[in-house]
Amino acid sequence: MDYERYLREDRLPVIWCSGCGHGTAVKALLRAIDKLEWDQDNISVVSGIGCSSRATGYLDFNTLHTTHGRALAFATGLKMAKPGMKVIVITGDGDATAIGGNHFIHAARRNIDITVLLLNNFIYGMTGGQASPTTPRGARATTAPFGAIDPTFDIAKLAVAAGASYVARGSVHSPAPLDKLMKAALEKPGFSLVEVMSPCPTGFGRRNRQRSGRDQFLWLKENCIPKRKADKMTAEELGDRIVTGVLADDERAEYTAEYQRLVDHLAVQREAQAAAAAGGKS
Repeated sequence: MDYERYLREDRLPVIWCSGCGHGTAVKALLRAIDKLEWDQDNISVVSGIGCSSRATGYLDFNTLHTTHGRALAFATGLKMAKPGMKVIVITGDGDATAIGGNHFIHAARRNIDITVLLLNNFIYGMTGGQASPTTPRGARATTAPFGAIDPTFDIAKLAVAAGASYVARGSVHSPAPLDKLMKAALEKPGFSLVEVMSPCPTGFGRRNRQRSGRDQFLWLKENCIPKRKADKMTAEELGDRIVTGVLADDERAEYTAEYQRLVDHLAVQREAQAAAAAGGKS
């Protein structure tokens, strides 16, 4: 595959640290787009603030690098203004579910046709190593030097509960399944989420005895389990393992299509009222 076709080579090399999984996740996205043979000029990629959000600077599509937590708000406005545009959001666990939590919930609730690639590395990697909503209990961060005590968000369950049409979770240690999840998400009408477990050896690993990208990759390999296996396990057997695969795939009305139907209905009503008024005058 010709990755260079989709990259702004003058912006390289990337800022991501050695061992970071974000490049692997973005390559999975590009492979999925390539398989779909979509027109680059009809694709918009939106991001907020964070390590993951720097991806828009490297990708040769229509791109928006927006404010912290607001990627989905900008993407919603873009999709409403140009419903035919393929809109993709690249975001992180902090950007999407902390300051951007409300936008995440309501974009899923509306079921607007946006695909979200959410790179979950358990931490605010770029902005100081603070604990995020997905930091595991007991894990250390700059804002949790003695270990996080907050319960963690299950992002995929949150998306399912909010009403997303398609929800999946993958890991950068298994890129082939990730390609399939991304392609299915891009093809699905409505709000689709692919949560990707991605190592952060600099922000998370060095504070939590996983000092190299390899250590975190091995941890993900040991702790991620496909849904088909997880479904056969008891809660005790499953423990804190991370379930991967397709977690929801439902058919729901898509928001921009519903909005257009309302607009068309009101236009017909106005025409009928105008005709009735004109007839009454005659």
